Amino acid sequence: MRVLVLNPPFHPRFSRSQRSPARTKSGNLYYPIWLGYATAMLEQEGHEVTLLDGPAEALALEHICRLAISLQPGLIITDTSTPSILSDLAVCRELRQAVPQAYQVLVGTHASALPEETLRGAPWIDAVARREYDVTLCDLATRLPGEVTEVAGLTHRVGDTIVAADDRQEMTGAELDAIPFVSSVWKRHVSISAYRYSITPHPQVTMVTGRGCPYKCDFCVWPQVLTGHQYRRRSVDNVVEEFLWIGRHLPGVHVFLEDDTLTVDRKRCHRLAEALLQAGNTVKFTANSRADVDLETLQILKASGLRMVCTGFESADDGILETVQKRLKVDQARKFAEDAKRAGVLVHACFMVGNPGETKATLRKTLKLAQQLNPDSAQFFPLMVYPGTRAYDRAVSDGTLVSRDWSHWLTAEGLHNTTVERPGLASSELVRWCDGARRRFYLRPRYLAKKLWQGAIDPAEMKRNLKAATELAGHLIGRG
Repeated sequence: MRVLVLNPPFHPRFSRSQRSPARTKSGNLYYPIWLGYATAMLEQEGHEVTLLDGPAEALALEHICRLAISLQPGLIITDTSTPSILSDLAVCRELRQAVPQAYQVLVGTHASALPEETLRGAPWIDAVARREYDVTLCDLATRLPGEVTEVAGLTHRVGDTIVAADDRQEMTGAELDAIPFVSSVWKRHVSISAYRYSITPHPQVTMVTGRGCPYKCDFCVWPQVLTGHQYRRRSVDNVVEEFLWIGRHLPGVHVFLEDDTLTVDRKRCHRLAEALLQAGNTVKFTANSRADVDLETLQILKASGLRMVCTGFESADDGILETVQKRLKVDQARKFAEDAKRAGVLVHACFMVGNPGETKATLRKTLKLAQQLNPDSAQFFPLMVYPGTRAYDRAVSDGTLVSRDWSHWLTAEGLHNTTVERPGLASSELVRWCDGARRRFYLRPRYLAKKLWQGAIDPAEMKRNLKAATELAGHLIGRG
C-alpha cells in the first residue's frame, strides 16, 4: 500500500515531537522521531512510504496536497500535538478534499490523549492510533481497505459511532531490536542538515535505545500518553550496531539519544559503554539523564563517547519537586552537577516554573541554583500541561487552568506559553520570568568568560556557541 506519513506544516521550525511542542528561541528543530520509527516498520512490512516533514522542509499545504494527489496514497498518517491540533485538523480536511479515498489516521500526543473528542470534532478523520503506534499502523495498513475493527490500539469511526478497540500491548525489547535503524530512515527520507539542537554539534541524528520511563513526573507527556512507564530496552549489541552504522554511513554526525532517561539503568549504561569502547566507536553522543547519576557511570559513558547530558533539574525547591513526583532532592542535583564536571561531561540544565507551590521566592531560588551550578547551557520553561497528564488533570480540578483553547498553548509567534496560573503569579508573568531568567543566566560575565575559554580550546565548540548565540541574541537583548 502507498502510505503518506506527514508531519504537517505549522509555524516555521515548529517541533511537534518535542516533549513541549513549539518553536524554540534557540532555533532548534527536532526530528519527527516516532514517525521515523513508524516509517521504518511500514517499509519493513513492504509498504511504499513517503515521509514528509512540513516544518523541516518549509512545505506549504498546497504543495503537500499536490503531492498527495500525485501519490494517491491509500493511507495518510498525520502527527498531532496539543498546540498545533487545530491546524493539524485543518491540514487533514484539505487532504480529504485532495485524496478523498485515502484512509486518514491521526497519531501523536494530543490525539492519543483525546481520541474520541478529536474524532467528534473532525468528521473528515477516520481514526486515531493511540499511544505507541508503530505496530498499530502496520496492522491497519495490512487490513485496509477491509475491516479494521479488530486493530488493537485504534479508535475509529463506524458511521456516526466512534469505536475504541482494546489497547495494544507495548513492544518488548526484542521487538524494538527488530525495527530497522531509524538513522537509515533519516538518511533516505529527510535532509539531515535541516535538524538542529543548539546544545549539540551539527549535524546530528536522533534515535532511542529504549522506550518508556519508570518515573512518574506528573508533567511529562510521553510516558503518560505514548510510551508508558515500563522501560523497554533494545539490546546493547543492537544499539552498538546502529552507532557503527552511523559511523560508516553518516560520518561526522553527532547522535542524540532521546530515551526519556538513558541513565535509569546504570548496569546497562556500563555494558553499553564497554561495548562501544570495545567496538571502537568514534561517534559522539548526547543523552537525557536524571540529576542523580553517579560519578562512575558518568565517567565510563564519557569514555565511550558521551559529550553532554540533558537533565531536568526543574526547581530549587524540594517541596515542589516532591509535589510533581520528581523523586529528586536539590542536594542530589548539586552533587550530580559536580560529578558531571569531574567526569568532563557537559550539562544542559532544564528548569520548569509554575508548578504547584511556585512563588516569587521559589522562582528566585531556582534562578540562583541555575547560576550556582553554571551548566554549559540552560533553559527556563513555564509549565505546559497537556491532556492525558496528571498535571493537566490537576490544573482542571483545582481551577488553575485558565484556557481550554489549544491555540493558547503557544504565543502568537509559536513560542512556549503557559495556560496555568498560581497565587500571585499570572500565566503571563511566568512567561516573562522565564525570559528574564534566560537573560540573567546567559549574560553573566562568569558565563560569558566560560564560553570564551571553551571556544578558545575547542574550535568546534566555538562554532556551536556562535551559532547558538546568534539564534538567541534577539531574545536576550529584546523583549523575548
